Amino acid sequence: MPNRHCRLFHVDAFTRQRYTGNPAIVVLDADHLTDEQMQTIATEVNGETAFVLEAESGDHDMQVRFFTPRHEVPFVGHATIAAQYVRAKKDGKPGGRLRQRTGAGIVEIEVTDVDGDLRIAITQNPPSLGPVIPEHHRRQVLNALGISSPSLHVDCPLQVLTKGGSRLLVGLKSNDLLGAIKPDFEELARLTSHVGAEGYFVFALVENNGVVGTESRMFVPALGIREDAVSGNAHGMLGVYLVNHGLMTPKDGRVVFQGRQGMWMRRPGMVEVAIESSGKVAQSVRIVGDAVIVYEANIQA
Repeated sequence: MPNRHCRLFHVDAFTRQRYTGNPAIVVLDADHLTDEQMQTIATEVNGETAFVLEAESGDHDMQVRFFTPRHEVPFVGHATIAAQYVRAKKDGKPGGRLRQRTGAGIVEIEVTDVDGDLRIAITQNPPSLGPVIPEHHRRQVLNALGISSPSLHVDCPLQVLTKGGSRLLVGLKSNDLLGAIKPDFEELARLTSHVGAEGYFVFALVENNGVVGTESRMFVPALGIREDAVSGNAHGMLGVYLVNHGLMTPKDGRVVFQGRQGMWMRRPGMVEVAIESSGKVAQSVRIVGDAVIVYEANIQA
């Protein structure tokens, strides 16, 4: 519609420090926008954009649609953190629990006060464990990432996981190797249809003072994202993968760890991951993150 204005926010997610973490755009009160207008806005701002809308039925409290600069996608973790942070902060929405409808189904949101600011938690069903890719595709992917076979963690098969989008998980034996990755983005995009994964999530286990966590990098050139700063959705996949392959052992049916990403982009951020499981089978995934508003604006749609 002409002459209608929207409130737009630029938010950094999985951080409390501006200009770090993963940036997302949030548009509030987007119910009057058409699909074409949503896509136009996402293309104009050249970022992953979350459009917040009212609920359409009684099984959810509100809904969010996600657009990349190229097309709509079912779910974006960091943009969900950003959208719920803005909604609570700027519209004074109550904290506690709510249900958010997405293209990937309904996810549970919890907004809590932590250290004088808001923290957002997303709880959802676990991703699907896909195939371990065959040897000839394995070699192609490693060549495209600039990774040698001896650099791989021996207990980490190259496996596809899917939740909304799909990612190929690649485990390295040391986090020191993450900085040496030299991706061939054109080749990685070409391989997407062959390996069945839109992106490549490369990670390593790290231990600090006896506490195990992860460091990672992610490349999604098929979606127009050469390197993603900090991905909540991929960290959920990673948690399920680590439990399934026995790389993290549940205590009282739960695994909790911190995943760090974005250091090589000078946009460090942190995701807290909790997996509820029965043995090696994940029952639910919880992603927790902070956010900070960088700026807000009124735009004409």
